[in-house]
Amino acid sequence: MNANPKLEIPRLKFRKLDIKDGRVDLSHGSGGRAMAQLIAGIFHEAFANEWLAQGNDQSVFSVPAGRMAMTTDAYVVSPLFFPGGDIGSLAVHGTINDLAMSGARPLYLSASFILEEGFPLADLQRIARSMGEASRAAGVPVITGDTKVVERGKADGVFITTAGVGLVPAGLHLSGDRARPGDVVIVSGSMGDHGVAIMSSRQNLEFETLIVSDSAALHELTAAMVANCGPSIRLMRDPTRGGLAATLNEIAHQSRVGVRIEEDAIPVKPEVAAACELLGLDPLYVANEGKLVVFAAPEDAQRLLAVMRAHPLGRDAAIIGVVVEDSHHFVQMTTAFGGGRIVDWLSGEQLPRIC
Repeated sequence: MNANPKLEIPRLKFRKLDIKDGRVDLSHGSGGRAMAQLIAGIFHEAFANEWLAQGNDQSVFSVPAGRMAMTTDAYVVSPLFFPGGDIGSLAVHGTINDLAMSGARPLYLSASFILEEGFPLADLQRIARSMGEASRAAGVPVITGDTKVVERGKADGVFITTAGVGLVPAGLHLSGDRARPGDVVIVSGSMGDHGVAIMSSRQNLEFETLIVSDSAALHELTAAMVANCGPSIRLMRDPTRGGLAATLNEIAHQSRVGVRIEEDAIPVKPEVAAACELLGLDPLYVANEGKLVVFAAPEDAQRLLAVMRAHPLGRDAAIIGVVVEDSHHFVQMTTAFGGGRIVDWLSGEQLPRIC
């Protein structure tokens, strides 16, 4: 179904794909008839827009004058489908969020698929449709892409690589080296939801309450934050791999400061905390895909917090700490029992294939 009823996607007169029982084979990556059939029958159908309709190897588009932001990412999450999303919607949300953390308004996406021989066409269609739905909901179309097929056993079903471009508002300069002593640290909501949802799916764990990934596009939340408090915002980050702990350590080292946080102030859902205890995980190191961390000047922190809480994706926002002078660039936490500990970098890979 086309997003625009007047839009005509070129329809190749080939045998219809057997979506129900069909599987990817090497001919789907050969550049011939089967590949054209796959692209038209799955990807054009899922992403339908005026740029793809032109059928070129690239898309030409106009952008307003100003500073551009660009990002690229790859998605190898396992399992491909999980509570709250799948690899397709995750790829859209993750790419949009990387742009949004610069304060940019995301404009366009590209997507490249590496498919394993034997992958079910029904699953591929489900992923592509989810990706298309996520991009349309965000208002950020997928306007170009590529498809490759590798031999059976050379991949794990499907890998997705994306790129995105966006427009940064004039006068806005957000960067990881801009945190200053006295700045306030705010998170937009509960930590660890995505990583625990993935691990629960991998281990076939069942809890009384379903743990769902927080995967979401954050650009409308960040736009509201920038519009209302832009001059006070030092930087924004989405705490994905390595979670909140890795993100705070990265910023502390970039800005050459220390960070002090309060354990009791960090929002973690009870079911996520319980699952982490069962799995031997620390919520501070668990990935998120729909949350952000913002460092802001102290005089405007309460107003920024109010703006965040007024948006559905920031309703549980909380101030969790402050930036301090520290030549060692440590992240330190006051525990719930009144003690203290260093929140160090993640040692090794706690949760592989998380995004």
